[in-house]
Formats: sequence, structure tokens, C-alpha cells
Amino acid sequence: MKSLLIKICLFNFLLIFWFDMCAQSDSLKIDSLKKLLAIQKDDTNRVNTLNELGRQFLKKDDYKNGEQCTNDALWLAKKLNFKKGQAIAYGFKADAAATLEETWPYLDSAIQSAKESKDPPIIYLSYLVKGQLCRSTDKYNEALYCFLEAVKIAELMRDKSNTAWAYQEVAGVYLKLGNSKELLRNYKIALILFSELNSNSDVALCYLGIGDDYYNKGNYDSAEYYLTKGLLSVYKPSSNKISSFTPDEVKGFLLLDIGKVYEMKAAMENNKENANELYHESEKNYLEARLVGEGDRSSTLLQDVYLGLGSLYLRKNKLSDSKRYLDKAFQIFKERESKKDLKEVYLKYSIYDSAIGNYKKAYEDHKMYMQYFEEIQQDSSIRKAAQIQDQFEYDKKEALAKAEQEKKDAEAKRIKNQQYFVIAALGIVVLAVVIIAAIQYRSNKHKQRANALLQQQKEKVETTLLELKSTQAQLIQSEKMASLGELTAGIAHEIQNPLNFVNNFSDVNKELLAEMKDEMDKGNLDDARSIANDVIENEEKINHHGKRADGIVKGMLQHSRTSSGQKESMDVNALADEYLRLAYHGLRAKDKSFNAEIKSDLDPSIGKINIVPQEIGRVLLNLINNAFYAVNEKAKPGAPNYEPRVIVSTKKLDGEVEISVVDNGNGIPKNIVDKVFQPFFTTKPTGQGTGLGLSLAYDIVKAHGGVIKVETKEGEGSEFRIYLPN
Repeated sequence: MKSLLIKICLFNFLLIFWFDMCAQSDSLKIDSLKKLLAIQKDDTNRVNTLNELGRQFLKKDDYKNGEQCTNDALWLAKKLNFKKGQAIAYGFKADAAATLEETWPYLDSAIQSAKESKDPPIIYLSYLVKGQLCRSTDKYNEALYCFLEAVKIAELMRDKSNTAWAYQEVAGVYLKLGNSKELLRNYKIALILFSELNSNSDVALCYLGIGDDYYNKGNYDSAEYYLTKGLLSVYKPSSNKISSFTPDEVKGFLLLDIGKVYEMKAAMENNKENANELYHESEKNYLEARLVGEGDRSSTLLQDVYLGLGSLYLRKNKLSDSKRYLDKAFQIFKERESKKDLKEVYLKYSIYDSAIGNYKKAYEDHKMYMQYFEEIQQDSSIRKAAQIQDQFEYDKKEALAKAEQEKKDAEAKRIKNQQYFVIAALGIVVLAVVIIAAIQYRSNKHKQRANALLQQQKEKVETTLLELKSTQAQLIQSEKMASLGELTAGIAHEIQNPLNFVNNFSDVNKELLAEMKDEMDKGNLDDARSIANDVIENEEKINHHGKRADGIVKGMLQHSRTSSGQKESMDVNALADEYLRLAYHGLRAKDKSFNAEIKSDLDPSIGKINIVPQEIGRVLLNLINNAFYAVNEKAKPGAPNYEPRVIVSTKKLDGEVEISVVDNGNGIPKNIVDKVFQPFFTTKPTGQGTGLGLSLAYDIVKAHGGVIKVETKEGEGSEFRIYLPN
């Protein structure tokens, strides 16, 4: 049975590759094509007819007849040396192939024939199709190579639309690889080209990709900004369209992702009123996306919308609504056999069943979740091994090509050296004759010239010495400026995000003020007041992000100081509170589903103590991260009525300060509690811990003249206490 993946990826081949064939062929039916074939000679027109007849059979899933026509077309095209016809026939054979293993050689042959045809559009499209299939099968390096080749060919053709399309595909690969720098660079080029083509739905697609990248990194403010820009773009009229997505489809995906951003921001919001407002915005965007998906009958969009609504209503405790949408999502994912998405639905089902008290069903759902989770992990391992093998093969090809080129360069260099040797030999002979003829003349003035030469060399040495001293001073100054540049670059990088918001809201205010002036000139005072309110809100946002930038600069200046190993007077309460929040939000950025109650009980009478802040900060961060890991592990099985909690407290004692980190996780078994400070001992699964964190913490505290102790009760939690001299 044909792979669904192959059919999806090569469907474009059937449509795109045929654009330059006879225009009337699309209207010809199979019977008409057979009659035409009966009267044609063995020429290129017959090749085109055979290819078209094969396409018609393949459209009807008649792979037997389709493959026969394609084989006949390929045989005749080879006989006529008709490379373009060969490329198209190979493309159709790739579509008719039953497995991926059979598909790749046909696609490679299509590319080779297209290159030999020297027909740029065919070469471009063959690389584009192979790149799409490589990307969909996780062959990202080869996909990147194919799309970059497509970029080169499109630029040589000076075809702006195909160039923009290829750059967009390149950016899509970098999204999969997690390379934000290259992703943004390629999307920006595609954005410029799509804007010049007035293809606003494609502009919106680029903003969608950028927004998804920021969402994946947990930067929800930036994700919201770019997704909103995409939504504004898709509403603008277009005179051109490059991609296969309709404007409504693009709009639906943008609304879906904006809903996801608001849902995550609401989940992270501590203020209940603000969280409810964000949940409302999330629901509104999800529902608008649902209307778009149902109108276009786009199951690809609807499956994610239904899952998003099910998750949202589960968070809002609207259980009946949550179940209804989870069921809809489950139905689509079941039909598509999507393990990753089915895993997520079963997890939501487990939470839902627990909420209604059906613990048996919740347990069964969680078992299904774990089953799919393990299958995905296994599939991921297999794909990873395949990627490593692909990378090895790709590197081997590159190495062979490089070696071949080096061999050619060496041969060319050898021939050139031989030529240089002959010329040099002749030059030496001529020079020897000239020297012998001039020796007598030069001997009389040798002494005078030698003295003059010595004087010149002396002056040259003195000049060189002065230049060296000047260069040395310049190098010292350059080193100072380089150090300053590193600090400045760090600060500039950190404040770029809030400054982008300041600039963007400033631009919006400029436009709003112009509109307000026009409305006031027209006498529309109500509209002018409304615009003024928008300007005031934007100014508040500018002020907010300006303060964010100020806080980032102060924080960067404080943390840019490298550890000198020297103790300094430090507020240990501020240090403990800072690292508690840092650890919590760091873990939240990696695991969006993680939640825990964090508390701090800090003794204000402690004041400042002499420590090395960077070292003690490392100890605190390690202990707090371990505490969060412990409560997260206990929460994973879905323990009823369990509320993860981590408490950091300080206390002033007689001559020393106590810092305590308490969690209500699973605790440490008695038989291993004495080993936790030993190097390389860890209770975490293989690959998740090095066993050095607590060992290093023990050494750092000891170097400060303090001690670190642990108290634990299996099943109830642990407490680590640090005692430092005051």
C-alpha cells in the first residue's frame, strides 16, 4: 500500500512539474489521450502524451497503468535523449513508487535529468520537490541543501516569486533545526520579496514562522507581536499569491497560535483577574480559528484548534466543553494515526477523568499516554539514528567532493609549477649572463654603495622600532575596546526585545496621532477621543518596556562581573530570592506543563555576610533545581490532591546563618542518603544527571567555612540546610 507521506509530498510534483506542458492537456481525458497516442510518431510530443496519460492514471490511483505509461515515456525519452521528458517521467515514477526506499532513486534521477536538460524551471522544481520530501522525513541537512540550490537557480532566473518561495522553505528547515539566527535571516529576505510582490498571505506565513520560533523558545511577548503582525498582513488585499495556502487558512493558523500564546501567558500569570482576561482572549482566538477551519473544512487546522479548546476549557474547569472538544480532536488524530497528538489527548483525558472522580478511567488514559510516549521515544531514537546516518553519508559525500576538487587543484598547481620552473630557469640563465657582465663595473663602487646601504638599514631599523612601539600602544587600546565591546554587545542583545516593543508602539502612536488629527479636522471628536485612549495605552506599554530595558541593563552590569574568587559583602536574602525565581522560571521555560507553589521565608535581621556570590549562587541554584525535580517527579503519576511546593528560608543563628531549601517530593531512600554528596552519585535516570551538583555544592560550602546537611523522609520530602559563618 502506498505511503500516505509519499502521496502528500509528491502531490505537488504531479501539479507543479507539469506547468510547462501543453495547456490543453489538462482538459484531455484518458480516452482522448489514447486516441492521440495511436496516431503519434516516436517523437518528443509522444513522450509528453505518455507522461500526461500516466498522470491521469495516477490521479485515479491506477498505479499499474500509470507506471506502464511512465515507463514507456521514460524509454522513449532516453532513446530521443529528451532530458526534460526524462525528468518528468522520473518524477511520476517517484509518485508511483510504493515505498520511500524506491522513491529516492527516482527523485535523484529526476534532478540529474533536469540538470542535463539545462531547463532552469525544471531544475528548480525538482530540487524543491526533493527538499520538501527530505524535510517531511526529517532529512534536514539534505533538505537544506536542496532548498539552497533552489534559491541559487531562482536568483539566476531572476524569478522573484520562486526566490521568495525557496527562501521561505529554507527558513522552515531552520525552524525544525532550532537555528533562530538563520531562520530570521531567511524569513526577512522572503518577507521583503513577498512584500514587493504584494503577496500578503505569504507575508503572513513568514510572520507565522517567526512567531512559532519565539513561541517554542518561551518568548511569548515576541511571539504575540509577530503573530499579530501576520494577522494584520493577511487582512490586507493581495494582487499575488505564491503559496498553496488560502488567506483564510493562513488566518486560521495565526488565530490558533495567538490563542496558544494567550493560554500560556494566562497559565503563567499570578494575578487571577489578569489570568481570566488572558484566558478570555485565548478562547476568542481559538473560536475564530474554529470558524475558519470549519468553513474551509481544514482538518489540519481543526485538529489543533479542538485540542487547544479542550486544553483551555480543562484549565478553566469547564469540563463538559473540554470533553466535547477533546473527543473531536481525538477522532481526527485517530483517523490520521498521529501518535504525538494522540498522546496529548490521552494526557488531557486523564486529567479530565481525575477531575470528575473517574480514577479508574484516568488510570487507563494515563497508561495509553505512557504507551504512546514510549512509542514516540522509540520512534525518535530511530529517527535520530537515521539522521546520524544521513549526516554521515552527507559528510562523506562532501569529503569525497572536496578530495576530488583538491586532487584537481593539486594537478593544476603541479602543471603551473612546472611552467614556473621552466620560466625561472630561463630567467636564471639570463640573469647570470647579466650579472657576469656587470660584475666588473659594480666592483669599483661596491664599498661606497655598501656604506650607503648600511646607513639606510640603520635608519630603517630605527623607523621600524618607532612603528613597533606605536603598534604596541594601539594593540593595548584595541584590547581594552574589545573588552568593553563584549560587555556592550551583551547588554545590547538583552535589551533588544523590549526596545523592539518601544519602537513598534512608537510607530503605531505616530500613525494613531495622524488619524486623530484627521478625525479632529473632520469634527469626529468621539473617534478622536477613542484614538487618544489608544495612544495613552500604547504610551503605558512604552513606559513598561522601557523600565524592562532599564532593569535588564542593571542586571547585566551586575552579572557581567566574572567571579574573582574574592569574598564580598552580599545580601544573602536577595541572592536566595533571586535564584528561587530564576530556577522556577527556567524550568517553566523548558516544561510548560510544570507548576509548583514557591514560598520564601527570609529573616530580615541577617543583613549582609561575606561570601563569593557566584559560588553560593551556584549552590542555591543546584539545590532549588533538585527540589523542583523532586516535586515534578512526584506530580507526574497524577497523585490525587498533591500540590507541589518548594520553600526557601533563611535564619540568623548564633554566629552563623542558616539557608534552608525544603520540598514535599518523594524524599531520598535511607539506604542512599549518606551517598548524595559523593562525586558522580545521582538518583536521576541515566542521561539526566552527572552526580556532580551536590558534590560541588559540598566543596563550595566547605571552602566558605560552612557545612551542608540533609534531612529527608521517604514519601514526604527533603530539606537541605546550609550553615555559613556570619
